[in-house]
Amino acid sequence: MLNGKILSGRTALITGASRGIGRAVAKCFAEHGAQVILTARTQGALEELDDEIKALGGSATLVPCDLSNFDVIDKIGAAIFERFGKLDVLVGNAGLLGTLAPLPHIEPKEWQKLLDVNLTANWRLIRSLDPLLRASDAGRAIFVTSSVGHQPRAFWGTYAVSKAGLEMTAGIYADETKKTAIRVNLINPGGTRTDMRAEAMPGEDPQTLKTPQSITHLFLELASPAYQQTGQLIEAEAELATGHTAYAL
Repeated sequence: MLNGKILSGRTALITGASRGIGRAVAKCFAEHGAQVILTARTQGALEELDDEIKALGGSATLVPCDLSNFDVIDKIGAAIFERFGKLDVLVGNAGLLGTLAPLPHIEPKEWQKLLDVNLTANWRLIRSLDPLLRASDAGRAIFVTSSVGHQPRAFWGTYAVSKAGLEMTAGIYADETKKTAIRVNLINPGGTRTDMRAEAMPGEDPQTLKTPQSITHLFLELASPAYQQTGQLIEAEAELATGHTAYAL
């Protein structure tokens, strides 16, 4: 169990922060002392979250943007450098589900959009923020994946392919930085009470699912300077059922 404000004085960028898991992680990190930088497409939802974080005594910087606009990612990196000089934690959480359909039925524009947001944007974040993570005494990169990223499932085509690519990207980055102070890991939340889950499973009772708040401790642990494992995929369902469970990528 992690106690105290373990992220005090640390700066964390969280993508897809306006709702669901990203929102819960943002509030958790702020409660533990982090200066959070929050991105999402919806400015109004970010402003509501900012109010909640201020009520907790925290501080947030809001960056409304579409991460498929890759030039924006480079600008975010430059802005963080100018203001903070480093970045301690990156949480790559933003993602799109897309249409669940047979591969031949997927529209090319949708295929490209999902790859842009779920995969390429995370690579662009790594590219833009790597110097800032290296400037930290304990840079941490955490990416959100799914079981379909490593277990093929019919009709989950574009989403699954994008998550498979993300897992490989994170694993390569972990291997490339293992001799540095950077640690790179993935979390598979499993079935969680989010809008994306409701979109994917419209007949499911959301009350049977765990809340995003129930897994924020996993993100907090991986963001902590004390966490030294890298190249791990943390399975939230297994962790909650049996204790901390991870396997190497």
